[in-house]
Amino acid sequence: MSASACRVVIVGAGIVGCSLADELTARGWRDVTVLEQGPLLAPGGSTSHAPGLVFRTSPSKTLTDFAQYTVEKFSSLEVDGLSCFNPVGGLEIATSEERWADLHRKAGLAASWGVRGELLGPARCAEMWPMLDPDRIVGGFHTPDDGLARALLASRAQMERATAHGARFLDRHTVTAIEREGGRVTAVVTDRGTFPADIVVSAAGFWGPLIGAMAGVPVPLQPLAHQYARTGPLPELAGVNDPRTEASKPILRFQDRDLYYREHTDRIGIGSYAHRPLPVDPARLPAYDDAPVMPSSLPFTAEDFAPSWEESVKLLPALGAGRIEEGFNGVFSFTPDGMPVIGESREVRGFWLAEAVWVTHSAGVARAVAEWMTDGRPGMDVHECDLYRFEDAQRSPAYIAERGKQNFVEVYDVIHPLQPVEQPRPLRVSPFHIRQRELGGYFLEAAGWERPHWYEANAPLAESVDLPPRDAWSARYWSPIAAAEARATRERVALYDMTPLKRLSVSGPGALDFLQRMTTNQLAKKPGAVTYTLLLDEAGGIRSDLTVARLSEDRFQVGANGGLDLDWLLRHAHEGSTSRSKTGAVHIEDITPGTCCIGVWGPLARELVQPLTRDDFSHEAFGYFKARQTYIGHVPVTAMRLSYVGELGWELYTTADMGLRLWDTLWEAGQRHGVIAAGRSAFNSLRLEKGYRAWGHDMTTEHDPYEAGVGFAVRMNKGDFIGRAALDGRSEETAARRLTCLTLDDPAAVVMGKEPVYADGVAVGYVTSASYGYTIGRTVAYAWLPAATAVPGTAVHIEYFGEKVPATVAAEPLFDPRMERIRR
Repeated sequence: MSASACRVVIVGAGIVGCSLADELTARGWRDVTVLEQGPLLAPGGSTSHAPGLVFRTSPSKTLTDFAQYTVEKFSSLEVDGLSCFNPVGGLEIATSEERWADLHRKAGLAASWGVRGELLGPARCAEMWPMLDPDRIVGGFHTPDDGLARALLASRAQMERATAHGARFLDRHTVTAIEREGGRVTAVVTDRGTFPADIVVSAAGFWGPLIGAMAGVPVPLQPLAHQYARTGPLPELAGVNDPRTEASKPILRFQDRDLYYREHTDRIGIGSYAHRPLPVDPARLPAYDDAPVMPSSLPFTAEDFAPSWEESVKLLPALGAGRIEEGFNGVFSFTPDGMPVIGESREVRGFWLAEAVWVTHSAGVARAVAEWMTDGRPGMDVHECDLYRFEDAQRSPAYIAERGKQNFVEVYDVIHPLQPVEQPRPLRVSPFHIRQRELGGYFLEAAGWERPHWYEANAPLAESVDLPPRDAWSARYWSPIAAAEARATRERVALYDMTPLKRLSVSGPGALDFLQRMTTNQLAKKPGAVTYTLLLDEAGGIRSDLTVARLSEDRFQVGANGGLDLDWLLRHAHEGSTSRSKTGAVHIEDITPGTCCIGVWGPLARELVQPLTRDDFSHEAFGYFKARQTYIGHVPVTAMRLSYVGELGWELYTTADMGLRLWDTLWEAGQRHGVIAAGRSAFNSLRLEKGYRAWGHDMTTEHDPYEAGVGFAVRMNKGDFIGRAALDGRSEETAARRLTCLTLDDPAAVVMGKEPVYADGVAVGYVTSASYGYTIGRTVAYAWLPAATAVPGTAVHIEYFGEKVPATVAAEPLFDPRMERIRR
C-alpha cells in the first residue's frame, strides 16, 4: 500500500506517539491520526510526569543508539526559543569499591558505543555538585553530553511538525475497541467515533496491555509506581539557575542507594527505586477528569520514601536543613527483561506495538518503528526489543508481573552479564535435568531454560588443571571445572545438553522452495544432507544463522536461534500462502518443547556411539554435515554429524519422553571411555577456539555475511533469496569492517565482552564474545574492527575495568584449522 493511501492510527499522544507521528510524516506518510484519551499536551501518562533524565550508556548497544538519537533530535527542536534538550551532562557517583569498579566497566561501555565519558575523583565530583560530601565518594563517571529531555516540549514540537505535514491529533478520545477482519486491523473505535485504519500503533504506555487486549494481542508489560519528590527552595540554589532552563548541574545518580537527583531551579528533585515494588493495574486507574492530579500520578507514600530521604541527607548534607515539599508515585512500564516492546503482531496484521519506552529512548524507538513500517526493516538491530523475543513460557501474566517487579528492584543494581533471573525458577527443564542435578550441575538461565554451565561431579578433574588466577568479576558464575570439562572434551568424550536451542520442523510439498527463498545456502541436496545457512533481511543484514537438515524430500529440521526465527519464517510462509505461490503448502512447527538433544563430542565419540547402533557411524558411511534417523539402544533418534566444539561427534535428537533413556544409555556406555557431562562454560570456550559465531552477540542485522566472516554460507548462483540483491557487489574484500579474532598477549588476562578495542590509542571497535581458551592457554575474543586493523599480527588494546590489556589480531580458526579432528 502506498504511503498516501495508508491510514495510520496511533493510540497515545505521549512522547512516543508524538515522536512516531513526526517520524512517519517526515517520511511522506500523511494520513496519520493520533488519538489521546486525555488533554493535549499533557495527557496524563508517564510523559506528563517524567523527570526527563537521558543517560545514554547501557550494556545494550541498542538502547544506547536509541538514546543517542533522542539527544540528537531533541537538541534540534525548540519551542518558544527553548531547546527541548538541556545538555547538563550526567554524573554517576560511587560510594563503594564495587560501584567504583562498575563505573570503570561503564566507562568501557561508553567508549565501545561512542559516548564521551570521563572517570573523576571525589574532589572533581564535588566541584560539579558542591552540595556533595566528597568524603562519602570513591569516584564518579561524567558524561558531558547527557542531560534533561523536556518531554512535554518535545512532544509539542513534534506534534506541531507532524500536524504541518498532515497528521491530526485528537484529544479526549478514549479507545474502546480495535476492529479486525481477516486477521488484520480495520478500525479503532472510541467513545467519540470510529476511525478506519490500515495500521494501528499502540503507544499507550502503561495502558498498552489494555489496548493490546482489545486487539487480541498480549502485551508483556507490568506497570509499576516509582517515587519522585521535590524539596522546598534551597538557599544553596538561590539565583543559580535560570527558571526557564531549570538546571545547570549534571543529573546526579546515586545508584548505591537507588537514587537520582536533578535541579528544578532552586529545588532538588529526587527519584527513588529504593522502595518496595508497587505494581499497578492500569484497568483500575481513574480517567483523567476523575484523577486528583492525573492518572499516572498516584498519592505519595511517605513511609516508602523515608529511608531514601535519610540517604539523601547523608550524601547532600545541605538537604538536612530542608524538607520534602511535594511528591508523588508515578506510574511507568517494565517488561520481563527491562527492554521496550516493539514490532507488528503476526496474528493481527497491521497492529503494531511501541511500548515500555522511556523518555530516554523515545525518539530512537520512534525512528526504528517508523523505518520498520515504511521501509520494511529498522535501520539498526532491534532484536532485543522485538515482541517475539519472548518464549511462550515467558508470556504468562504471572511471569510478566514477577519479572517486572524484579526488574524494578534491580534497575540500579550492578548486574553481571551472566547473572540469571532468580525467580521463577526452575521454569523450563530438559528431560536430563534430574541427572544433571545428581551430577551437581551449576545452572544459569536463558529464555526460561535451566542450562548447566558446569558440574561439581567433575571437580576432581579440575585439581590437575593449572590456570592463572581470575579477578573477582570474571570469577563470578565461573569455575575452573569448566577448564577440566573442555579438556575432557578435547581428550575423551563429553555429553552436552543442547535441548534449549530452538528446533523447527518445516514440511510440505513447498518446503524446499520456501527454505531456498528464505536462506542463503544451497539446500537442494539429497535427503540426509545438513547445511549451515543464513537468514538475511532485504538489506543483506544477518537475521540469524541456521542448520537445516533435509530428513526427507518434503521434511526439514531447522536448528534456529529463537522465537524471532520462527516468527520470520511464519510471516513469510503466510505471505506465500495468500498469494498464488507455485511452491505448494508449507507447514512450520516449533518442535522444541516435545524434543531434546544431546551433543556427543570428543575424539572417542564414535567409540561410544557405534556399539549402541546397528547403523554404520564410520566417517565413510556417515560423513560430516550428514543426518540420519536411527536407534541408539532402544531410543529412536535423529542423528546429525555436527560439532560446535571442534571435535568429532553427533547431535542426537529424540522425543522428550525418551530423553532420559537416551542420556542413561549414553552415560552407561560411556563409562569405559571416561565420559563426562559438560556445560555451557566449556562449550563457549571451545566454540570460540574454533571461530564459530553466536548470532545476537557476534553478528546481527547490522552486519552482512562477508563482514561477519560467514560469506561461505552464501550461494549467489543458487537463485533468488531474501537479501540477495543487496549483496551484489559485496565480498570479503570490499568489507570496511570485520568480525576479528583476537588473543590476549598475557596468558593470565581475561575480558568478557562489550569492552572497547583501541588501536593507536583510539577506540576503533568493541568485543562481541570472549572466553578463556583452555586449549590454547589464553583468552580468545572476537571484536568488530575496521578492515585495516583486522590484519593478523596487528597489535591492539582492550580496555578492561580501566586497564588497557594488550592483544593481537589472530588468523582464525585458532584450533584445528584443517578440520582434521572433526572429519575423522
